[in-house]
Amino acid sequence: MKPKKFKEVNCTYAENQPEYYPLPGHKVDEPEGRFIFCMHMNIIERLRVLITGNIWCSLMTFKKPLTPSYFTTKKTDFWE
Repeated sequence: MKPKKFKEVNCTYAENQPEYYPLPGHKVDEPEGRFIFCMHMNIIERLRVLITGNIWCSLMTFKKPLTPSYFTTKKTDFWE
């Protein structure tokens, strides 16, 4: 999977950090501090998800409490 740019992108995390892939997304100006991003799957990844129904995720916490995460396949879950 690769990060995908979309119309609402307003910032990119790790843009100048060679040890990480740049992550474009939409930083929401609200007390919770959400960051919304999109990942695009190639055809092999799509078939794998179709067959297994699984998506794996690794979140770096830097030994801090884990923040809530939400996964969806619909952009409208974030924007109407």
